[in-house]
This record gives sequence, C-alpha cells and structure tokens, in this order.
Amino acid sequence: MSRGIYITANDKVIDQAIALLKSIRLHDTETPIVLIPYDDNYQAIAKLLKESYGVEIYQDLEFIDRLANQLYKIFGEGFFARPNQFRKQACWFGSFDKFIYIDTDLVVFDKIINTADYLNEYDFICYDYQHSGGIKNVFSPKIIEDGVIKESEIKDIFNGGFWGAKKNLISEENLYKTFAKCANHPEYFDFSQKTSDQPIINYMILKEVPNRFNIVRRSGGAPGSWAGSKHFQIQGNQLIDPNVNQPLDYLHWAGIRIQPGCPYWDIWKYYRYLGEEMPDDESLRTPSQKSLLQKIKENIKHRF
Repeated sequence: MSRGIYITANDKVIDQAIALLKSIRLHDTETPIVLIPYDDNYQAIAKLLKESYGVEIYQDLEFIDRLANQLYKIFGEGFFARPNQFRKQACWFGSFDKFIYIDTDLVVFDKIINTADYLNEYDFICYDYQHSGGIKNVFSPKIIEDGVIKESEIKDIFNGGFWGAKKNLISEENLYKTFAKCANHPEYFDFSQKTSDQPIINYMILKEVPNRFNIVRRSGGAPGSWAGSKHFQIQGNQLIDPNVNQPLDYLHWAGIRIQPGCPYWDIWKYYRYLGEEMPDDESLRTPSQKSLLQKIKENIKHRF
C-alpha cells in the first residue's frame, strides 16, 4: 500500500512552499510528495520543488482541470472567491492508496506522514481544533435548525488545510452530487470569509464518511496547530502546547498573512531560510508593510 503527501501551489507561493518542503524533508527524506498545480502558473515552482525536494507533478493535469471546472460550474460563475481550491479534490484519485493533504502556509516539526498510520483504522483523519470555534467559516445555524447536520456532528468540523484519507473513498460522482446538493442550499454554509472548499468538503465528509477521526481526540490529548493561538511556547525552532505539554506536529497560518510581525514569524523564517543566509526582516517586508511603517515614522516626526 503506497502512501504519500499532496500539496497545492503555484509560482506566487514559492517562499511558502520552500518553507513547507524544507520542514518536511528535515524529518523525512523519503516519503513521496506530489504537487497539484493551483493554476497554470506553476512551471517555476514545479522545477524548483522537483530539483530540490523530489516533488513530482500530479500525473493527469487534464483531469484536475476537468474536475475543478465542473465543481466550479455547479455553483455558477462568480460564486466562489477562490475556486481553484477545488483542485485539491484530485487527491482522491491520485497515485497514493493513503495520503495526507497539506496546505503550503504550514510547517511541520516531525515526520508528518506518520499521521497516516491512523488510516490503518480510519477512512478519514484530520488534526485540528477548528470545531472548538463552532460552525464559523463552515456552516450557518440554519443547517442545524433544519436538521441537515446534527448538533453532535459539529465536533467533527475540520480545517481544510490538513487532512488525510484513502484513495477513492470519495468517487467523482460523489463529489458532483455533493456539490449539487450544496448549490441548492447555499444558505446552509458560511462563505462570509471567502472560504471556498472548506464548507462543502466538511459537509461531504460528515454525510459520506462515518469512519472518521480527529487526532486531537487521541488518548492523552494532542497539541493545537493554528498560528493564531497565542499560548504556544517557543522551544528552539519548535513549539510546545502547554495545555497538553506536548510539542506541536505542525503549525498552520490559516487566515494569517505570513510576513514580518505575524504570529510565530521567527519559526516560519527559520524553516524558509534553513541552509541559506538569513536575511533581515526589513528586506522581507511587503510594499504595503513598508508603506505603513513609513507613515508611522512620518507621524512621529510631525509630533515632534
């Protein structure tokens, strides 16, 4: 039984992809990794990831286009802010019998493919505390009021940036039918923060995959993973969650722009420039950040 990791990326997120791949390869030089291009702008990143980290491109690019376009059309043009996120659904039909999907705005602190061991017992796994925030960014209250999703199922809500499953657990027909059902009832979902795939994929897993498991419910507890959590303790170039006294397996900047001054910036910067000369933060600031800093400096001058 083969197992591996899928990522999605394009040339616009090269730095994030490098940080992710350096963190993965620091702990694991062997697990195969496959890139699902986020769009047609991927030639530079594909070449770099192939040469430096052994990342292969998903074999059937025409299938990815067809699948994503069909899913997009079901809801209608213009409905989704980021329809290309649906391309990650090609994971179900790729080369790995068991797989982990990982967003690029993330770094890992261990041999992350080991989380796939849970797929020996379960069909689908996730590893986050998204559910602790309730239904925000996934469902609207109406889906519970109408009895479509049970209150007890809310505990199984997950973040779409890190999950694992078995090949062909969801069929192409399942995907189209699920999207059609959701398109008929957009009032059941929370797209207010420009999420695209997360609400629908959560719905699909809750309805289609009963044998699922969130790793944070393992015996003895498990650490958090969101960079918006302020309580993690820095220990070298890793993080400890004092709530369970365990090191994090990964850190995800979901909904957070990775730039100087962001939460746990030094952690991301360490992995991005691992093995390279470390640049200063000023040179890494975005034009908008530099502009804001300049305005602050000018305001201070005018006060004095």
